Amino acid sequence: MNVSVQLTTTPKQKPKDESTLRFGTVFTDHMLIIDYDEANGWHDARIVPHGPLETDPSMMIFHYGQAIFEGFKAYRCDDGKIRVFRPDMNMKRINNSNARLCIPEIDEDEFEKATLKLIEVDKDWVPSYPGTSLYVRPFIIATDACLGVHAAKTYKYIVILSPVGPYYATGLAPVRIYVEDKYVRAVRGGMGYAKTPGNYAASIKAGEEAAKKGYAQVLWLDGVEHKYVDEVGAMNVFFKIDGKVITPELSGSILPGITRNSVINILRDKGIEVEERPISMKEVFDASQNGTLEEMFGTGTAAVISPVGELFWDGETIIINNMETGPLSQMLYDTVTGIQSAKLPDPHGWTKIIG
Repeated sequence: MNVSVQLTTTPKQKPKDESTLRFGTVFTDHMLIIDYDEANGWHDARIVPHGPLETDPSMMIFHYGQAIFEGFKAYRCDDGKIRVFRPDMNMKRINNSNARLCIPEIDEDEFEKATLKLIEVDKDWVPSYPGTSLYVRPFIIATDACLGVHAAKTYKYIVILSPVGPYYATGLAPVRIYVEDKYVRAVRGGMGYAKTPGNYAASIKAGEEAAKKGYAQVLWLDGVEHKYVDEVGAMNVFFKIDGKVITPELSGSILPGITRNSVINILRDKGIEVEERPISMKEVFDASQNGTLEEMFGTGTAAVISPVGELFWDGETIIINNMETGPLSQMLYDTVTGIQSAKLPDPHGWTKIIG
C-alpha cells in the first residue's frame, strides 16, 4: 500500500511540560486516512494534517453506529528508539470487530505499516517523561450519505495520535470499583467482544452514577443472571485467590484484551497458575470473607495494570489487600512496562521499533 504524505504548514506547539500530560486531550500534527468503496476496496492511503472531517448530516455512522476503534501506544525508550507494543494484535482485533459490524476486512500487515508510518511522521510528538507515551487511536466509520438500516458501502479508516500521561491520575494506586447489578452493557451473542462505540455508550449511565458515589469504574456482571463477573468498563479483570489467578473466560460478552493476553502469557512463563473461567461475585466476596482473596487488578492498554483496592456490591463493601498495591500487580506492571520501554528482555517479540 502506497501512503502519500502531506505535511502540515502550520505545526502545533508541542506540550512544554510533559509531566502535566493528561489522557486524550492533545493531538499531533497529522492523521492517516484510508478510504473504502466497493469498486476500489481499501484505497487512497494518505497522511494529512490533523483537522476536521467533511461530513454529511445523513452519514450512516451518525444514525446507525456502524463503527469500530482500537488503541495502542508508542514509547520513547532510553536508547532513543521508539517502540510500539503488539500492534499486530490490534490489527487482528480490528478484523474481529469488523466481522461483527459488517465492515470490510482490512489487510492487517498493510494497515499496520501505514499506521506505523504515521507514527514515524509524528515521532517528535512521542514524549519521554516517565509514565508518558503516544496513544494511537485507529478507527473505522461508515460514511454513506444515506438513511436505512443496512451495512454501508463506503468507509474511512482514520488514525489520530495523542501524547498522553497516566490514564488514572493516581497512577498505580488501587482504585475503588462499583459492581453494577442494575444496568447491562453486553450479553453473549451481542457485541461485547467487539471494540465498538456502542459498547462504551451503553456504559456511560452506570459510570456516571458510580462516579457520584466516589467510584472510579464500574464492574459489569453477566447480562443474563447478573451473577458472574464480565469486565470493568476500560479493563479486563483478574483475581488472585488462594494462590491462583482467575480471570473471566472469553465468552463473547467481554473484550479480548491484548494486555490481558500479555499478562496471561507472563504469568504462565513464571509458572503461576491461571484459570480462565466464570467467576461469580459471591465467590469473590466469599474469598474476601475467608481471607483467600489476595489481590484484584485490571488490565488494559490505557492503564496497563490497575490494582483494585475496594469493591462495592449489593450494599456491601470489601477492602482488598488493605487498599495497597499487591506484589503480583506490581510485578506485572513492572514486567509489561519494562518490555514496552525496552528496560527488560522481550522474549515473545512483542515490541516493534519505529523507523
